[in-house]
Amino acid sequence: MKQLVLEDGTVFKGEGFGSDRETIGEVVFNTGMTGYQEVISDPSYCGQLVTFTYPLVGNYGINRDDFETVNPAILGVIVKEHCEFPSNFRNEETLDSFLKAKKIPGISGIDTRKLTKIIREYGTMKAMITSVDRSVEEVLRILEDTPLATDQVKQVSTVKPYVVPGRGYRIVLVDYGMKHGILREFTKRNCHVTVVPYNTSAEEIERLKPDGVMLSNGPGDPKSVPEAIQTIRDLIGVIPVFGICLGHQLIALAAGADTSKMKFGHRGANQPVKDLRTGRTFITSQNHGYAVDPESLESTKLRLTQFSLNDETVEGLEHLRHPVFSVQYHPESSPGPEDTSHLFDEFLKRIKDTQGTKKEDSTCQSVQI
Repeated sequence: MKQLVLEDGTVFKGEGFGSDRETIGEVVFNTGMTGYQEVISDPSYCGQLVTFTYPLVGNYGINRDDFETVNPAILGVIVKEHCEFPSNFRNEETLDSFLKAKKIPGISGIDTRKLTKIIREYGTMKAMITSVDRSVEEVLRILEDTPLATDQVKQVSTVKPYVVPGRGYRIVLVDYGMKHGILREFTKRNCHVTVVPYNTSAEEIERLKPDGVMLSNGPGDPKSVPEAIQTIRDLIGVIPVFGICLGHQLIALAAGADTSKMKFGHRGANQPVKDLRTGRTFITSQNHGYAVDPESLESTKLRLTQFSLNDETVEGLEHLRHPVFSVQYHPESSPGPEDTSHLFDEFLKRIKDTQGTKKEDSTCQSVQI
């Protein structure tokens, strides 16, 4: 038997699966009906205990194709029921055996509906998965004395640069907790991608002579990575930039806007977003606990391009003068709808247009001379 204890004293008792170790993290919920493997392996969940609102998890097992990173950073899995005997032609092992191998604890048999309603009403909070042998009073003392991590990006970012070769545009992809789905979208378009650590300076990036810079998704508070904010500030107006999720928030901060923590965030594959430029609505995949403050955009050179139809939070931004744009959601999906994968094509088009403008300027200068 295991128990999940929230910092407000709420206790859920259930059966343990996966690793037997204890763990403390921020408890959140994901509303996706499928895609648990991608969620568990998404680096943006670093430091969190994820509650799956869909009642049965693990029914199609674990396969080799759906990982978003090799080493998951999630701290715990919370489900109503985990499937012990999955059935799927791609299945290679059970969720239980995978979590054991990755030393990730899980708890099943609890009322995830009740837990989700608590989070929605009171917001995300610290929690601990532990054995029932510990008293609630002891667990609450441990939770009070254990602060949540603030260096999640450092934990999940690559340590050294590496290259994924291609013959197309040269892209520098800054890894704040990158999902492999982003790499997949660029390799599909034959781009030459150089993945660099989160704290790479603008000077180092410019030395790589990229045609464009991609800012990846990632975990935690964007204000916890000030070095990234400075790098982006130095790149704006120099190289075309495209930001996703955390990258979107960092662009906002670099341009002078502000961000704040949401009550319980957006985590799921069914988030409706409206594009103000076209009037179209897209269903998107999202995973974030922070958002850009819309009022703070007024004093910047950024304009709002997309917003959430659920709560009107900022979902898209575009710079008024330079080829810089961003979205709060995940256009690479993994898991989720692929409604917005065209944004990668839009990024490459902006690169092409920028290079065309530079050539025209160069031609004009030579004529004047």
